[in-house]
Amino acid sequence: MYNLSEKTEVASRLHTSIMNIAARPGKGLDVMVVIQLLSGVLVESAFFFENPDQSLEAEFDKLSLMLETEPWEGPLPEWALPPPHILDLNSERGRELARHTIENWHDCEFAYVDFILFLVQNFITSWEDEGIPREESFRLLIEGALRCMAFEVAAQELCDLVIERKIGFEGWSLADGISALSAVAGQRLAHALGIVPGAQVNFGAQDFPQHLDNVVYVMTQEAVRLGIPAGSDWRLGLAANDCPADAPEHLIESVSPMCLSFFKVLNMDSAEDQAVSLAKAAGRMLAVAAGGDLPEMAPEIAKPLAMAAMTETYKSLSVQQP
Repeated sequence: MYNLSEKTEVASRLHTSIMNIAARPGKGLDVMVVIQLLSGVLVESAFFFENPDQSLEAEFDKLSLMLETEPWEGPLPEWALPPPHILDLNSERGRELARHTIENWHDCEFAYVDFILFLVQNFITSWEDEGIPREESFRLLIEGALRCMAFEVAAQELCDLVIERKIGFEGWSLADGISALSAVAGQRLAHALGIVPGAQVNFGAQDFPQHLDNVVYVMTQEAVRLGIPAGSDWRLGLAANDCPADAPEHLIESVSPMCLSFFKVLNMDSAEDQAVSLAKAAGRMLAVAAGGDLPEMAPEIAKPLAMAAMTETYKSLSVQQP
């Protein structure tokens, strides 16, 4: 078991890491980035236990007592939280920090959670000196953590559903699973942006719209986190801008209803959140197919396959067809 000085050193390293990530040269600390990082830390600590959703709620309850306040109530404006791809990026950074910290923690998980909650309490109360009420910070922290957990649960469950139902029972290949999840991610992104078939959108193999690139990044980073080589071959072989779109329609039609039903159960109504969740699921499927020492698919094949499915589906909905 750690003595007090050793625990203080671990706490100091975690605090410093968060401050370094959230620091903005010449502008000080980005509080919203800290909140997103802490959201990820809380979620990762909840996954140490058998029922992570209940564990996360228990963390909120205990934090409420420590802060001596309830979270701010009322509807949040759309601008209160960052776009889902940014929230996923920073909350995953927080989760990584939590995993690294627990590796150096020689006490039980319950003591670790207490340590994390104490750290969160210190951050939130310190911001009051800057005019940020603790109940508002607490509410944003809760919203960020709930969405971070929803992304994680959705990614894992969607990947499992495709493996069990489509690959296990219908004889799909892993390549089909990768293409299906990637394609539906592109479809949900187009829906989130209000794009309808025939709308003119600038698109090319070397000229991605930024919003599409953001969702692609979610997929690639999830795959890389799980062991896929990063490389520069994700867009290898993508069709040129003047080629007709070739979306895997039969895969989309088979998987999309299943995904939408799951999102309904999860109460994930935002199509943009759905696109991010599907992109994370596609990244995990990539890791299943192309990860490890003896992958079923070469990464050089699997990565462009996922990219093509997502981009061609988006393209089929957003570019005027000849």
